[in-house]
Amino acid sequence: MDTTARILAFITNRFPQAEITDTEDIFSLGYINSLFAMELVMHIEKEFTVTIPNDELRIDNFRTAKAMTELVDGLRSAVVR
Repeated sequence: MDTTARILAFITNRFPQAEITDTEDIFSLGYINSLFAMELVMHIEKEFTVTIPNDELRIDNFRTAKAMTELVDGLRSAVVR
């Protein structure tokens, strides 16, 4: 399963009624509150073995599954360098 699919699986596991694509704004759909946002950050860090620095904890990095995938890919690339 690729990164985007794994992120979407986590979200839809929590919200089974959600039909979310990789480009839909999950904040505007009303699924995200501050508690779930922190759970999402913790899940991404654990699932993908990355550490999200404070300066990357911006809403735009978590607005869509695609944005989260790009964040994870960028963090992984930074570690490899």
